[in-house]
Amino acid sequence: MRLLALLSAALVACAGCGHTRPSQDLSARTYVIDEDASGVGSALGTGGSGYSCDDELNQCFTRCWESVKQPYPHVEHNEWYYEHCTRECRQQYMQCVEQQEKEEAERVKKRPPLEFSSFDKARDWIRAHKSEVALGTVVVVAGAAFIIATGGSGALILAPLAL
Repeated sequence: MRLLALLSAALVACAGCGHTRPSQDLSARTYVIDEDASGVGSALGTGGSGYSCDDELNQCFTRCWESVKQPYPHVEHNEWYYEHCTRECRQQYMQCVEQQEKEEAERVKKRPPLEFSSFDKARDWIRAHKSEVALGTVVVVAGAAFIIATGGSGALILAPLAL
């Protein structure tokens, strides 16, 4: 038993404490880009048109519900009619969402990937283009993947992306 305790103590002494060693790995650290994350993603919007599928859904339902002409043989605004308007407008809403997703996918394909050779270049570019990036954007710095996020104090950070 003493031998086991002695060997364990020797092993711990030789191995040292792993968390006290400074990490040379770039991807093991979180980097502060800016102390203030305000303005991030403000230029992204919906392509400048301001078009909202949610607004269209609300307008569709209002038009349907307030319509004087109802599908035959229904003549009342009852539960069936409410479900009818919901079903019809949901189909239009889903088509709208799919169209916007396709348009966003096309914009993403045209956008160059955020890849930088050094952290300093990445930090400077992100600071200068805060309104053009969104939280959750993946940034590759010297081969290591990071994600743009906010820290607890509201700071804009590059956090390691764990896959």
